[in-house]
Amino acid sequence: MKHILPFLYVVSFLFATTNPLHAQWIQTTLGGVFVRTITVSDTNLFVGNSGDGIFRSTNNGTSWTAVNAGLTNIYVNAFAVSGTNLFVGTEGDGVFRSTNSGTSWSATGTLTNPYVYALAVSPNGAGGTDLFAGADGDGVFRSTNNGTSWTLVSTGLTNTRIYALSVFPAPVGYLLFAGTFGGGVFLSTNSGTSWTAASSGLTNTDVNALAVSGTDLFASTAGGVFRSTNNGTSWTAANTGLPPGVPVLSVAVSGTNLFAGTDGDGVFRSTNNGTNWTAASTGLTNTVVWALAVSGTYLIAGSNGDGVWRRPLSEITTSVERLSTDLPTHFSLHQNYPNPFNPSTTISFGITQISFTTLKVYTILGQEVATLVNEEMRPGTYEVNWNASSNSSGVYLYRLQAGDFTETKQMILLR
Repeated sequence: MKHILPFLYVVSFLFATTNPLHAQWIQTTLGGVFVRTITVSDTNLFVGNSGDGIFRSTNNGTSWTAVNAGLTNIYVNAFAVSGTNLFVGTEGDGVFRSTNSGTSWSATGTLTNPYVYALAVSPNGAGGTDLFAGADGDGVFRSTNNGTSWTLVSTGLTNTRIYALSVFPAPVGYLLFAGTFGGGVFLSTNSGTSWTAASSGLTNTDVNALAVSGTDLFASTAGGVFRSTNNGTSWTAANTGLPPGVPVLSVAVSGTNLFAGTDGDGVFRSTNNGTNWTAASTGLTNTVVWALAVSGTYLIAGSNGDGVWRRPLSEITTSVERLSTDLPTHFSLHQNYPNPFNPSTTISFGITQISFTTLKVYTILGQEVATLVNEEMRPGTYEVNWNASSNSSGVYLYRLQAGDFTETKQMILLR
């Protein structure tokens, strides 16, 4: 019987893998809405919708409450957080502020252009904060009093269709970046008083989002992702592994992990500052991802018409370590250790030639529960850790596929 069981497990796996795979992304109860923006403030998760206003969750998306009291425009494009102040930019009524976690909202001072697509908060030299609003057609506005009044600060902007704003720490003070539709990126070193073009190397100038990861600045554009390692002086494409020609609508950062939301191909992840990307979209039924954010232990995605989705970060933030560059004599998949395990285990494998490699974990019925590797790999010996804290006890199968090589082994999670 001991010799028959492993055979039965593998046979069950081979038959079951022809069935639909288990969804790794889970749709929250906020479905059927067009999510444009997401933010996190303390323990609250907020989403802004196109036509439905603002929703708040205190439990990472398990349940939602509409929080639109005082909001006269329910087309919401952007959020910003400054201490106890939460700001929202709308499409036609300017900026609103809440001082009670979204329970109620009040309009801020009048903007000469009320179509606000981007917001950002930056410390200023006086010990306070500056609030910036990016408008579609007039450029950037600045407020030094939490939105009570606004000043247009667009000198030097040759394109005033602002879709993204980002603050970047500098050796002295802060740098402010603005992403435009059709004009690339602009930089201000003096809190928006003046701007200079910072688009050298950008081959696509329709900028949808900006994000800071360590000392690197990323721009998601209609032509993919670009990275700057020198404060916007120059940019290089960072698209390896992303679907060619597909616009990237959103970016999010969690530690050393960078996530990109695309217009039609779901979510991708990079662990090496955009050098390579791997798909992380299993289970998403709507792959147009307008917004991404990290909330607690979850990655949150806002889609075009299907509302909000979430996925545990532990499922998609495994890192692969190259133990040796010595050429193995053969492809190999080793038994995990420890085994049985709780809650994490290590899997090692060997690659003899450059191969597109996948390492996936399945239930005994063939339902996929984790993708640990999904990229082209060079020859060498590797190991990867799987954290199964969100999975139940039982027998799991892990399968390595590298080129024409395929091998499957089983492991046991005991709680």
